[in-house]
Amino acid sequence: MKKRLLIAILCAAAAATTHAEKVEPINFGNFDQWVTREIKESKLLGGANKTIYEIGPTQTITTGKPYTNLGGSPWATSNVLASPMGVTKTSNAVFPDVHGSGKCAKLTTLYEHCKVIGVVNMEVLVAGSVFLGKMLEPIKSTSNPYSKMEMGVPFTRRPKALQFDYKLFMPSTGERIYSSGFGKKKTYKGNDCAEVFIILQRRWEDADGNIHAKRVGTGRERYAKTTDWVAAHRIPVEYGDISGRAGFKAWKGLIPEEKSYYAKNSKGKMVPVVEEGWDAADATPTHLLVMFSAGSGSAYIGTIDLTLWVDNVALVY
Repeated sequence: MKKRLLIAILCAAAAATTHAEKVEPINFGNFDQWVTREIKESKLLGGANKTIYEIGPTQTITTGKPYTNLGGSPWATSNVLASPMGVTKTSNAVFPDVHGSGKCAKLTTLYEHCKVIGVVNMEVLVAGSVFLGKMLEPIKSTSNPYSKMEMGVPFTRRPKALQFDYKLFMPSTGERIYSSGFGKKKTYKGNDCAEVFIILQRRWEDADGNIHAKRVGTGRERYAKTTDWVAAHRIPVEYGDISGRAGFKAWKGLIPEEKSYYAKNSKGKMVPVVEEGWDAADATPTHLLVMFSAGSGSAYIGTIDLTLWVDNVALVY
């Protein structure tokens, strides 16, 4: 009897170990390290020295050159060096901030101004965001913003959730504003939302260099109410076709072709990644997409001062 009891206990312990949960931080996802970029804007804009931030090994860069991810950091931000019409301009809507004994990422929605008498007069609404991938600098225009973002990183595992800490401030303005820098601003009723998603795709490239994808896994949430810090929040990853499942929303569905994210093909050309359908529930992905954003609509639309703080990003297995 004692022997059987011992065997049962050992088996139970082995089973518990086998199914033990693992929380694996994403590299640089504690946001304790930041690259500080000091850039001198064009004399036409006043020639001011501006500071913009990137997520990577702590250092200060003063060259004013286009940025590429440093030190193995998989993170890009909506902070950019732009040169519309040859005018050097910066945009910064993601900042390091204090959280506990370390730092976090602060993402906010704001206006970026670019005014040169007789040349250009732009006011662009920017929703701060951080994502796995790369931003291709310098940004030369506000057209087709997704074509400037290389979205996603190679990845073949199957996590069960995205975990992170977050805090949200939602202004009481009750409006969303569209401002792309050209044409008249437009105002809409209702606040925007902050958004977080994890998407797993299986991608392939055809003979013409087009990139296709099927959706392997999905986790996506929107946040509309001010909250204090929420620790170890999880977004479960659902595999396969989720369109008929409880809780499904249209914005959790496949990415419309006209809003496709971009990636470089084997020839080094940026092309849209077109999601063509849902993959099998047991499929193996090729790429992981994770994004945190202070907005949930299309580009250049949002609620001014909406702010999302994020920290300690990890994948749960």
